[in-house]
Formats: sequence, structure tokens, C-alpha cells
Amino acid sequence: MDYDLDYELTEPRQAFPEPGGQEGKQAQRPGASDSLPPRKGEVTDLSLSEQMRFASRTYQELEVTLDPNTKCIWCYLNPNGSTSLTPALIRELNVLHCSIQALAASHEEKAPLSYHVLASRTPGIFTTGGDLRFFSDKIQARDASAIRRYAYGCVDAVYNIASGFNSNIVSVGLLEGDALGGGLEGAISCNFIIAERGVKLGLPEILFNSFPGMGAYSILSRRISPAVAERIILSGRIYSAEEMCDLGVIDLVVDAGCGEAAVREYISDQRKHSARNAIYRARQQIHPLTLSELRAITDMWIQTMMDLSPSDLRRMGHLQSAQLRRLRRGSRSRPGTQQ
Repeated sequence: MDYDLDYELTEPRQAFPEPGGQEGKQAQRPGASDSLPPRKGEVTDLSLSEQMRFASRTYQELEVTLDPNTKCIWCYLNPNGSTSLTPALIRELNVLHCSIQALAASHEEKAPLSYHVLASRTPGIFTTGGDLRFFSDKIQARDASAIRRYAYGCVDAVYNIASGFNSNIVSVGLLEGDALGGGLEGAISCNFIIAERGVKLGLPEILFNSFPGMGAYSILSRRISPAVAERIILSGRIYSAEEMCDLGVIDLVVDAGCGEAAVREYISDQRKHSARNAIYRARQQIHPLTLSELRAITDMWIQTMMDLSPSDLRRMGHLQSAQLRRLRRGSRSRPGTQQ
């Protein structure tokens, strides 16, 4: 398998499926039918050409929707045959983030985007985090530079989301499925996090003698406290959404199946965006999260990973196998899938 982060897109799937096509029917989300174009008489700061430029972008492991009515980018993680953050997916996230920043920079007077929503297409799973197969292969090959490229790509994405892309964009995490390891790191990089009841959250890296090195400590210590952050990281425990909400790690828990509706309600009133953006900018001002801090901790993580013993790698392999079994069970349970 080619793990090169500079891969070229081949046989891309459309980021915006045709409404009448079979792919469009499968990818359609409740309430998403009015994403493009704007309703008649409605004012948007995005020109039609800008909307179409986003619409023409193709990805292999992301699905991206631009809704000019709410000035929101919806980004769905959709890794091919995996529950993890693959190198290809990380590459695509950073391509998307550059596009968002370029669009924002082209509108200096009035921001064209207000919100960014990070969600997942995998049933029951937000993401299980880092690509364990990739880690194992590169550790055994003693290829620390490949792991560093991957890890830096991860923290670049985390920083962009946490900082609102330096473009006054409020980021929202939608957890309709479990978020583990790097998946939880990605989720908590969002300014506001909504999870459905029944979702499980945790940082299991301690099980193979490592730690979450792509932002967990930095972000948790700002959201809650260093002591509680360390307790979560060192325990390896899996928490319920309700427990994480009580701790202050996530912001809102809603009934299963109601997560997307809750996000749409949150972003629907544009009058509240300015106050929310100001609060999250104040958070960044008081407890600044910097890319240099994230990369320094990531360098510690890389060294820890390169020092893993054969028994640690076997435990990592067991965890990866469990993730694949769960993905297969989820695939078999989908409607229309042969048992």
C-alpha cells in the first residue's frame, strides 16, 4: 500500500453527487436538499462561481458540502475501507483547509463563511484515529520521516480547525459515532462539540505504551485542566458522551439520530455567529494554542512510537484488528448489503 502523503487523486468521487443519481441518493443527508443553490431572493456573500468551484472539487476520502444559506462548510470523513485517519484523508483535509483559507482571504471586508462542521459518513464511528497499520509498517521500517510527515499533517489540520482557519469561522464537531484516539483529538479541536447519546469517546493509546500526540493534551488542558486531561489519557478508559459532557470535554449531548438537526439549529441563526466567534477568539487569546506547541509535542510522540517494543506493536495490531472487525460488522448491517 502506498502511504505517500503527496499522492495524486485518481478516479475521484464527486464531492457534490448529482441529486438525481444513485450516489446522490445514498449520500443525501436529512435536511441537506437546500444546500445549493441559494433560495430565491436570499442573499449570500458567495458568488455562483465560488460555489461552483467548491462543488467541482473532488476527493476520495472526504465528502464536502458548501451551504451558502448558512455560510457553512460540511466536511464528512469517509475513509476508504477504514475507520481511521488515513494518510490520504489527512492530505485531503489540509487541501480543503487551504481552500477555505483562500476563499476567506479573497473576501477581506465581509467573511463569506461562518461555520465549519466536521462529521463522519461511517455508521456508528466518527473515527478511530491514527492509521495503526501505517504506524506499524513505518516503525518496523524505521521510517521516522514518514511518520513525521503524517503527524505534522494531523496537527496542521487540528490547528486550522481550532483557530477557525484564522478566518473567524466557528468550527462544530458532530459525533454521531464513536471517537477514539486521534478521532477524539480531531473532534475536540472544534470550538463546539455535539455528540449523540450512546457515542463512546476515549484515548486508548496507553494500551500499547504510547500517548495521543496530535493535540489531545494541549486541547484538553485548555478545555478542562491538566490534571483531568492526564487522568483521561493515562487511564485509556472509554467514556460515554454524557460523562465527557459532565467533564466539560464536549458541549452538548442529544438523542441518537438528532445530532445533525442539533447542528443545523446551532448554525441557523447567523446573528449569533459574531458573539460565538468573539468568545472562541477570546479563548485563543487567553490560552493560545500554537502550531509550534503542537509540533513539539508531536515530536515527543514520534520518538515514543519509534521506541515501541515488539510486544507493543502486537498490542497495536490487536487494536487494529478489532477496528476492522467493527467496520465489517457495520458494513453488513447497512440496508441493502448482503449478509
